[in-house]
Amino acid sequence: MTSISPFRDPTAPGNPLFPRQDWDRAPWNRWTFQHVRDLLPTTKVWRGAGPASLLLADLRDIDVIPFVAEGEAHTIGSFLETSYADGFLVLHGGKIVAEHYLNGMTSHTQHLSQSVAKSVVGTVAGILIGRGVVDPAASLTHYLPELEATAYRGATVQHVLDMTSGVVFDETYTAPDSHMAQLDVASGWKNGQNPNWHKNIWDLVLSLKDLECPHGTSFRYRSIETDVLSFVLERAAATPLAELVSRELWAPMGAEEDAYFTVDAAGYALGDGGFNATLRDYARFALLHLRGGEINGRRIVPSEWIAGTRFGADPKLFGGIYQEVLPAGAYHNQFWIEDTARGVYMARGVFGQLIYIDPVADFAAVVLSSWPEFVSTTRTRTALAAVTAVREALL
Repeated sequence: MTSISPFRDPTAPGNPLFPRQDWDRAPWNRWTFQHVRDLLPTTKVWRGAGPASLLLADLRDIDVIPFVAEGEAHTIGSFLETSYADGFLVLHGGKIVAEHYLNGMTSHTQHLSQSVAKSVVGTVAGILIGRGVVDPAASLTHYLPELEATAYRGATVQHVLDMTSGVVFDETYTAPDSHMAQLDVASGWKNGQNPNWHKNIWDLVLSLKDLECPHGTSFRYRSIETDVLSFVLERAAATPLAELVSRELWAPMGAEEDAYFTVDAAGYALGDGGFNATLRDYARFALLHLRGGEINGRRIVPSEWIAGTRFGADPKLFGGIYQEVLPAGAYHNQFWIEDTARGVYMARGVFGQLIYIDPVADFAAVVLSSWPEFVSTTRTRTALAAVTAVREALL
């Protein structure tokens, strides 16, 4: 069944869907996160010509599983009803044990991943690092000499993989004059109110001239770091990002559906947050990680890189507000590490996107959402409590 936007009269052609500047904000995001290709220029990530990887199912009734979060009692069923969830899938023992679609989403709907895209790009980086195409210890200027005139001079590829460069980048999502607001304009997601703002991501990168601390001394979440990494991958492999993701990851892992990226005015696929895919294909991505970089008997990601991602982070660089959600956490290779001892790691995105990966328990969960807030400590803690309650109930 075709979904029709609830935000316009479909009998009145030409009426805007919603305020253009607010397409990713509540309440519009309840519809737009499942229809990004209807709103913005995009480029396809081809699934390839081969068969889809088989996802076996052993469905369980998990809705009644209880848990407590933020001092309140919940069940998984009540969590799904009240958390602005659009899709929820659980893997255990290599099989789907729960699969829920909400808010009009279907198994064929591609949902915006926001910063889960960073972990997709990071995984492709791991593949190219394993093949020797990219050296994480090399300077960024080895691949992108243009950055010599920016604050990225002296930083390495690993620094942007870990977001530990010292470059000033204001990630404030709601500030009208932040670097993040400039990134929204440069990516083509928003219309610029300032005529002097850059019209593509590369030019925005080149404008970053200030340092807040020496490279490698502290983790600071900077979305632009993933774009710098993406430009490194494109330059090193002489291949556009969407084609790289298709060739190195999406097709080899046996995705069932094409994915897609939003693109800026220069045609760059937005590596930091513009990736869209189906719930089951995000689950295949999680299963690939659960299996240490293999799927259906095929090695795709080096096992050493997977292990290094899980256990190679330096928690001393991770602190401040980031520990409100992950008190024992870290960040490494474009993944959030929940627990540096157990090696549980996650892909996370604003407005409630989550891929939770616990190889020890052979467990993963995918949550796709359209929260009313960009970020919420309470909602994030609740989602993690829900996921871990399911994990414990299955063990």
